[in-house]
Amino acid sequence: MQNIRNIAIIAHIDHGKTTLVDAILRQAGTFRSNQVVAERVMDSMDLEKEKGITIRAKNASFKWKDYHINIVDTPGHADFGGEVERIMKMIDCVFLVVDAFDGPQAQTKFVLKKALESGLRPMVFINKVDRENSRPHKVLDMVFELFLELNATDEQLDFPVLYGSAKEGFAAREWGGSITDEMRANGMQPVYETIVKHVPPPDADLNAPFRMSVANLDYSDYVGRIAYGKIYGGKVRVGDSVVCFHVNGGKEKGKVTKIFSYNGLQQIEVEEAEAGTIIGLSGLESVFIGETIAENENCEPLPVMTIDPPTIQMSFVVNDSPLAGQEGKFLTARHILERLVRETRTNVSLSVKETEAAGNFLVSARGEMQVAILVEQMRREGFELMVSRPEVIFQKDDNGNLLEPYETMYIDLPSENLGDVLQNLAERKGETVNMEHQAKTILLEVVIPTRGLIGFETDLLNLSKGMGIMSHLFKEYGPHKGDIRSRANGVAIAMEAGETTSYSLAQLQERIRMFVGPAEQVYEGMVFGENSRPDDMLANPCKAKALTNMRSTGDGKATQLTPPLKMSLERCLEYIGPDEFLEITPTNLRMRKKLLGTTARRRAGSKV
Repeated sequence: MQNIRNIAIIAHIDHGKTTLVDAILRQAGTFRSNQVVAERVMDSMDLEKEKGITIRAKNASFKWKDYHINIVDTPGHADFGGEVERIMKMIDCVFLVVDAFDGPQAQTKFVLKKALESGLRPMVFINKVDRENSRPHKVLDMVFELFLELNATDEQLDFPVLYGSAKEGFAAREWGGSITDEMRANGMQPVYETIVKHVPPPDADLNAPFRMSVANLDYSDYVGRIAYGKIYGGKVRVGDSVVCFHVNGGKEKGKVTKIFSYNGLQQIEVEEAEAGTIIGLSGLESVFIGETIAENENCEPLPVMTIDPPTIQMSFVVNDSPLAGQEGKFLTARHILERLVRETRTNVSLSVKETEAAGNFLVSARGEMQVAILVEQMRREGFELMVSRPEVIFQKDDNGNLLEPYETMYIDLPSENLGDVLQNLAERKGETVNMEHQAKTILLEVVIPTRGLIGFETDLLNLSKGMGIMSHLFKEYGPHKGDIRSRANGVAIAMEAGETTSYSLAQLQERIRMFVGPAEQVYEGMVFGENSRPDDMLANPCKAKALTNMRSTGDGKATQLTPPLKMSLERCLEYIGPDEFLEITPTNLRMRKKLLGTTARRRAGSKV
């Protein structure tokens, strides 16, 4: 056990966690010399590769000299913070990665706060020192200030620092302002030495009864549910009888059918495991994250992990559009509920609740990105469903006053776009609490209701011509700020079902920004474009040109159509209004009114 080290890589999104893990594993000899390995090998999900972000925490291990080092790659996006929180139970040290130019960001603060609260001692890696205009020593000062702000102990403040480039594959204990041949020759050697020297052996007792805290879950068609976590005491062997202490106070008996460990990135089966190691264990069908698996009923369960509550919720509804069932395989309420429940088993920051309405399920999460990832996974699996606009979860104080969640948002944007962005923030009830001028950019710190964040990222990119960068962090619940307008323009609603025509779209495009092109199926109540005015409007995109036996001066003239605006799933979720659904199928995204019929909407109080 003295030769085991358990660490997690934590950082803000895009600061180089996964690339650093790549370099550490490669130089430790984890892969064969002739093995072809993709970049960011730990990002194994298709969506992770496409979006360039880590969504799920993943385990790997490597051997260096006589040491067995377990390493966990964690997400950097705030919406997947639940993945980070539960990993803190499995490891004994965190490796904080910070960009040598950007410095600590919103998620840096979040993940470091969780690590310090867990009593973990961090190591710091100042990454991207080869980046133009990097400022490693200034960033180190900023990191130290962040530690002080988060009330780190004297022991935690005495952290080792490494400088380097994960992409170039080198690290150094000192930074003199330039990359030397010695640095390149040493590669990641300083990282391995620092891990062995500064990371303590696992806090576990080999002579105690077997106890394990569950920090992650997986499912296999062959062995059922697999619980992952660190063993805090004793040993476990295949065939042993164990007891799971559930969060609700219940107990479940079972027998260990498989034990899994890691060799590099490869999951391997082992016959036994002992205190201090991170393993996967099968044989308990109702085990949940945060629970304790122990040797017998007389053992004391380990403390249950607590995580921050969700702040937004959305409705997942059975698709009832006229085009339902034509493109997907899984359509019913039972299919959708089973899939959502399956997700909650491995995602602790997500919760699902059935509503009084048939086929309508309320999903609560940390942020719209988290839900958008789930929806994208479901559509790729063949599901058809509808989802509502993200709404924040309100609370009430002791006096019955309405409270809503607030976020601290950090924005980096060009100086010339400051006025437009501040005006947009004011409309969203955001308050600027700090402004820092740099050479060509401005850093803003803004406290804003979570409602005001929905759709802001798209506005920021448009206002700053793609140069603005933002990140945000949950702050607290505070007083309700009043109404926030969701969008400036109304939408164009189809009056009837049919196939769109070039003739009709050409007639309408002066007043409407189209979301559909010619020869696409629409139905009554479907949103097919954006109105140039604030109000919604009814229109018919399917009208064909009347045929006559008279020639006109326009005969033979080609119809000039502006290409339709095709929005991503995340953008559609931000765009739809409170009275609209987003219909999602494996091949299409369609925005529509909740009530399709014009008469039904008017009865409900709508103007169109």
